Amino acid sequence: MLNLEEKILAIVSALEDIKATDITIIDTSKRSTLFDRMVIASANSTRQTRAIADNVSVKLKELGEEVMGREGDESSDWVLVDLGDVLVHVMQHAAREYYNLEELWNRAEAARPKLAKLPDEK
Repeated sequence: MLNLEEKILAIVSALEDIKATDITIIDTSKRSTLFDRMVIASANSTRQTRAIADNVSVKLKELGEEVMGREGDESSDWVLVDLGDVLVHVMQHAAREYYNLEELWNRAEAARPKLAKLPDEK
């Protein structure tokens, strides 16, 4: 089993094997208890999107990692590979621009309102 840093390096290598571009890694450990990192990469076509996601799944399984799930193969403009503590998003350029996950996750902390304390009820 790989540590988090080794897993990220293996994911990036698998992405680069199939020519993924604009690879971004976001530390989500302080914003989510579900996963520690999010890796986002761009692809040029539906075929490349699937091929990149396939390669990530295969390479990480070869290294003894479990693929917890995979979503988006039907449309293939955005495929998510769930590796437990790391989520890998492979997105075509239009989907990536539209959903803008980098901005969403970078401002997530500031966008959370503080919970108001309610007065004691009698």
